[in-house]
Amino acid sequence: MIATILGGRGLVRLAMGFALASSLAACVQEPLEELPPPEPVFLEGYGPLEDDGYHLPGIPTEYLEGANHKVLILYPGDEGPGTIEIDPFAKFLYYVLEDGTALRYPIAVGREGKGLRGTTVIRRKAEWPGWTPTANMLRTEPEVYGPFAGGIPGGLASPLGARALYLYRGGKDTYFRIHGTNDLGSIGNSGSAGCIRLFNQDIIDLFDRIEMGTKVVIRTYEDSVRIEGEELAYRGVELPPYIADPDAINEAVAADPGPDLGESAEG
Repeated sequence: MIATILGGRGLVRLAMGFALASSLAACVQEPLEELPPPEPVFLEGYGPLEDDGYHLPGIPTEYLEGANHKVLILYPGDEGPGTIEIDPFAKFLYYVLEDGTALRYPIAVGREGKGLRGTTVIRRKAEWPGWTPTANMLRTEPEVYGPFAGGIPGGLASPLGARALYLYRGGKDTYFRIHGTNDLGSIGNSGSAGCIRLFNQDIIDLFDRIEMGTKVVIRTYEDSVRIEGEELAYRGVELPPYIADPDAINEAVAADPGPDLGESAEG
């Protein structure tokens, strides 16, 4: 009866209507599953890291562009194997290897680091070190360092980051340090404070390679130009002063249970 009333074309239109309705119903009942966002891609050696109970996030590639990442190269300097050579002008730290190559790490150079000259020796190594401002810091900038006169314990809030290498000369502490940092944007530049800073991933890598008594040599500007060339000897910019919020630091310290160092806190 329905076929007689609708005729052939009507049947076709009716069938198409049923098909369209069924298709729409299927779309409503079974929505497309949302795909998860793609996993971030990190440069080798700069991915997320679990260390002494802390989770260190990976370093975004925007901070690692150009020369701003660790690389194995033919060593261009004048020092012997096993030496650390720091170029505070080109913002590089070299660890010289036996075969004429070197691991080159990008660094930040703080105001204290700019005063580092000559040759020193590593006499102390520490994991997740605490930090205390020096008497000179407290005397010259009490408004900046006064709130931290009692020091900041080792952990995520510490300005020394995940590791520190302590530089001595003639058996005495120079108060210069090679250490980690959470201030990613400072690497490759000059900062208003601090010594010689590396990405936390890089200072952990370097820390595990070097031995106590390692010699640390600081390049002069003339040597930097001779070895790196004028363009790299001027690498980076002078960053504006940064003043930490004491309340934020205290909150971070209070929430931090401290690193799980076991028996390897210092060497």
